[in-house]
Amino acid sequence: MTNKVEYFDDVTLMITHYNRSKSLEQLLSKIKEANCSFKDIVVSDDCSKPEHLDYIKDLNKDYNFRLITSEKNGGLGNNLNKGQDAVRTPFILYIQEDFIPLDCFSEHLRNGVSLLKEYEDFDMVRFYAYNKYPYLKANKYGFSEMIFKWWYPGLDKFAYYSDHPHLKRNNFSQKFGRYLEGTSGDKTEFSMMMSFLKKKGKAFFYEDHKSVLEQVNSSDEPSTMTRDMWRNSNNFFVTILRTVYRYCNYYSALFLRKF
Repeated sequence: MTNKVEYFDDVTLMITHYNRSKSLEQLLSKIKEANCSFKDIVVSDDCSKPEHLDYIKDLNKDYNFRLITSEKNGGLGNNLNKGQDAVRTPFILYIQEDFIPLDCFSEHLRNGVSLLKEYEDFDMVRFYAYNKYPYLKANKYGFSEMIFKWWYPGLDKFAYYSDHPHLKRNNFSQKFGRYLEGTSGDKTEFSMMMSFLKKKGKAFFYEDHKSVLEQVNSSDEPSTMTRDMWRNSNNFFVTILRTVYRYCNYYSALFLRKF
């Protein structure tokens, strides 16, 4: 990594947090080591336990961020909404607290900002995914345009929007709506994914999608996302039923439901 600090004067780093203050500290520390500086840093907290909030307030002495708190746990959707509401810059870099940047992070971010400035009809740049998006058209800097056609085979094409780390414009909520509140994180993400598709959102995807950031879950601060047995089961019959359900759910959402 270069020793020169790169200042992103039109980007706010927005971090969602819930009961993982040490993970938050690790992310902020690694961002600093990556020589990235932002116009603003917003930490949106979803009513964490007092010991975590106290720890975060101590962190503020070293990292200078704005802490947006909540009197009650509102879930992922509420946490994203109030975090976005606090942003004042043209661009938002969203990262969950359990990620850390890898080598050349600042270069990839700079290129992502450059793409959104050059292509004004694009809404976001994605830096991480569990799996590579299946339909891509190469652009530059290692980024590709994501292509969605409803008749393309498979369901992976629906994973066009994701809550994983991404860069987006400040008008994102005006264009695609606010995040769904009062439900699970999966349903919140699904709702925004469908809104993004139905409202013709456009995005870039970094093809080497696990080289920019890494997700780190320690035994002391494991993931706070929980999923039921139906979603995680490897039973053959459950898998078949789940696949049929997903096809029906995804296509009915795309054509019949409002978001």
